[in-house]
Amino acid sequence: MNLTAELLAAKRTDYPEVQPLSAVESEHIEMLPETFERGGYGWRDAEWVVQWYYRRFLGAYPDGRRRDREAAYDENSFEAVQAAISGAVAAEETADRMAHLTDLAGVDVPVAAAFLQFIDPKRYVVVDERLWTVLQRAGAIDTAYPDPPTVAEYERYLDRFRAVADRHNESLWDCYRALWVLGEDVSADAPGP
Repeated sequence: MNLTAELLAAKRTDYPEVQPLSAVESEHIEMLPETFERGGYGWRDAEWVVQWYYRRFLGAYPDGRRRDREAAYDENSFEAVQAAISGAVAAEETADRMAHLTDLAGVDVPVAAAFLQFIDPKRYVVVDERLWTVLQRAGAIDTAYPDPPTVAEYERYLDRFRAVADRHNESLWDCYRALWVLGEDVSADAPGP
């Protein structure tokens, strides 16, 4: 697969038709960075990120697994969530930001990456098998998706993702939307189990 600027632009344009959560995602990508930075958020704002991570797959994510992970997150106290997000906002390095977030129950590296995306969408993007596979098929990553990735594997993925976005003059968020649509195409082309 050859990721060209024209292909990314076309797929990004298709995103609202492919992802019904597009409008609410756009609202949150605008609202949450400042909200997390100021600390002026409630339980539901932070919980939304966790729910978004799993529910954006629109039923393709195993429901029992989604519910278990969301339930595990809900065991955190609001004070613990605030401390983790504040720590992630204040930290300088990706690994330190991840460490704060993954201290929370129900938050592994992919969910922590989702938090980072909504904390600082100019520097971070979520990771999942769908996006990873698109980058792998495009030759930007040379390994299969590790389920779940480690922090070091996420950092390597993030470097590759940033390189693709920079090469085509796309923001990380716009590149995410294009690769998400490409991921649907890749999934449709994949052989069955």
